[in-house]
Amino acid sequence: MKNKPRKARVLLQPLECGQVWQLPDSRLEIGLVGKTLVHYKHFKGDMKRSPGALLNKEAMQKFLRENHAILVTRQTTLTRALTR
Repeated sequence: MKNKPRKARVLLQPLECGQVWQLPDSRLEIGLVGKTLVHYKHFKGDMKRSPGALLNKEAMQKFLRENHAILVTRQTTLTRALTR
């Protein structure tokens, strides 16, 4: 009986406001993060505007993991205050 090799677990950063995740053909910007829901915008291609959407945290983590998302930036409150 052969043992199957275990898949390496991919640990994602916890979801925070202002994060930008790069996907193979698009990008996802996290707006607000609540107890159970995440407000986000999914930009496909060179879109300038995207409608806002809601998803629960577990489903968002699963979506990011399955699509091999890479965290590009994480804005802090200080950075957001300086850019306004």
